[in-house]
Amino acid sequence: MQSFLRQLAIQRWDDHRYYHHSRINQSLHLVSALSFVAAYVTLFKNPAASALIAWLVAMVSRQAGHFFFEPKGYDDVNHATHEHKEDIKVGYNLKRKAVLLGIWALSPAILWLDPTLFNIFPAHAGRADFIQHMGQIWLLIGVGGLLFRTVQLFFIKGVQTGLVWITKIITDPFHDIKLYGRAPLYLLRGELIDPMTHARELEGSREAHVV
Repeated sequence: MQSFLRQLAIQRWDDHRYYHHSRINQSLHLVSALSFVAAYVTLFKNPAASALIAWLVAMVSRQAGHFFFEPKGYDDVNHATHEHKEDIKVGYNLKRKAVLLGIWALSPAILWLDPTLFNIFPAHAGRADFIQHMGQIWLLIGVGGLLFRTVQLFFIKGVQTGLVWITKIITDPFHDIKLYGRAPLYLLRGELIDPMTHARELEGSREAHVV
């Protein structure tokens, strides 16, 4: 258990220091986290509505931060290129996210062309039925995306890494609220990029220890 928790802390720390420098991205992650919490609560009453909240609000805000606002240049905090950070990403890097988001974006068209979705659903009688079926499909896409990458990690990096990653993803909303709760305040002060002082200090202490 200690090894599991230690690796969970490492994955969370690496995710923050490598991929969340933009205060806009951090603020959007706060919006996303609050939306995911709402989706979690809704899941027990209406799974389809939960998926709609998760994809239309939480995922859109979260991924907009990564695609449009997170710097893609050289990372002088971690001494890493954007390409290197994409290569070592444990979960979904931008290329893998683009594929997943593409599947999500195309799914309404598939349901519109085949209202029964290969006889899985009864043909929708109106807009409400279509939205309900769409929410159910998006729930399956979300769960499928999590399980696919988890199993993939089992073979690439080991079972524990995969289990740690899926645990991190499921609990990220609660962690992000704590981590990025003040990001909008920094943004209002005109700070667009997190100086990552804590990361720089840790890197400096490591270098000093090595010397």
